Amino acid sequence: MPYLRFKNVGITGIAACVPPDEIDNMAYTHFMSHAEIASVVKMTGIARRRFANSTTCASDLCVSAAQCLMTQMKIEKCDIDILIFVSQTPDYRTPPTSMMIADRLGLGKDVGAFDVNLGCSGFVYGLQIAFQYASQEGIRKVLLLNGETKSKAYSTKDKSTSLLFGDGATAVIVESIKDENSTIMSMHSNGAGSMYILMPAGGYRKPSSHDTLVERTYPDGSVRTEEHGTMDGEAVFNFTITDVPKDIKSIMNEAEITSEELDYFVPHQANKFITDHIAKKIKIPYNKILYSMHKYGNTSSVSIPLTIADIFETGRVIENSKVLMTGFGVGLSWGSVITDLNGLYNCGVIEYRL
Repeated sequence: MPYLRFKNVGITGIAACVPPDEIDNMAYTHFMSHAEIASVVKMTGIARRRFANSTTCASDLCVSAAQCLMTQMKIEKCDIDILIFVSQTPDYRTPPTSMMIADRLGLGKDVGAFDVNLGCSGFVYGLQIAFQYASQEGIRKVLLLNGETKSKAYSTKDKSTSLLFGDGATAVIVESIKDENSTIMSMHSNGAGSMYILMPAGGYRKPSSHDTLVERTYPDGSVRTEEHGTMDGEAVFNFTITDVPKDIKSIMNEAEITSEELDYFVPHQANKFITDHIAKKIKIPYNKILYSMHKYGNTSSVSIPLTIADIFETGRVIENSKVLMTGFGVGLSWGSVITDLNGLYNCGVIEYRL
């Protein structure tokens, strides 16, 4: 598809919320040996993660992040015209979680709200939607929420996924700005690889039943039900080191920008082995790559904005930073954004409290 281009639109505020329960991967030995865990941690760079408890949903984390953002930035509720909730762990199959969040935030009946079912590319896709709305005359502010509780979607006894995923949420404000802020975005998909990251049952193709909830042991020793997420690690790795670098090189060429002119590269925090491979292919210096996976793990669509909120100083207004953001994963789907973080207020990362 053609590139999307925007001017006079930008991200003006960001906040993140994570659960208080911290998981030390090296102590996560109830199913894997210490040696196995050490090998995974060394390769992925994921040492710690945050897990939501049984009663906490992605929406709860999003509400806390949004409230923090609106309070610190002194945003009036009536100024938010659109609310977008990106998640693959909603509260219910129906109704949409976005509308319940809008009600909890007290945004009133004039706000447009909808869900976007996307995983690791979800922030990039959601940002594209938010920028398009913010470009319309009369739209004041768009509230983009990304939230996931992936710890509830994967088996703790699956050797290929149990040490990867964490929970969290972010809230981002997108609006028209006086600064020209030329932005370019790309997005791609390949449904031929849709089975690489999959939850086999629990939807309407294969509805929940007693059988889909039975734990089964697989050849690699992993134990999971058909309603747990699965991932073909080798296939996903091959996809990320071929299609994703091509997209990044292409969008940088389209934007007429070099790696030297970029201030930061913020990839989806899949794992360090993958992101280092991507950086090497596109020749971006490692000192320009922002990482937070060692603290939060793979938080799916949350990972890019969570990294920004975590890395930059809380309460700081980020000025004149040209950033490349790239998301990739389930679908298969991937895309990139090159934009300026100029005048972005960072509320930082807060811990969720009941």
